Amino acid sequence: MSEENKSEENKGEKDFADKAKDTAKEIGDEAKGTAKEFGDAVKETVGSQDNKKILAGILGILFGSLGVHKFILGYNKEGAILLGATIIGYATSCLGIGFILITIPWIIGVIEGIIYLTKSDEEFFNTYQAGKKPWF
Repeated sequence: MSEENKSEENKGEKDFADKAKDTAKEIGDEAKGTAKEFGDAVKETVGSQDNKKILAGILGILFGSLGVHKFILGYNKEGAILLGATIIGYATSCLGIGFILITIPWIIGVIEGIIYLTKSDEEFFNTYQAGKKPWF
């Protein structure tokens, strides 16, 4: 091969490498921008009305035995379990066992209300709204 052919090949390889570097840099910049937008959206959601930490915490403490805090967070099955246990407890309170069925959902509600209020906004959102952890 002549020196000219080698020089042209090296120049072509260098041009290809430069284009690849530019493309990789553009893709990296685009990914950084997308990640920043996603992070900003998460921060907005955590700070907005979608974060129901205070409402769920207070309702858990006040009306925990009725499962209201579970319904607020979208846990309908768990809320119905607490509500059903409380209703059965009131219906059977004359038998003595009903007092236990009233007390257990109330204790669960108080504990969950305190847990909700002591978590940071971001941790609460990630655990109970995004992660969908139904109990404690």
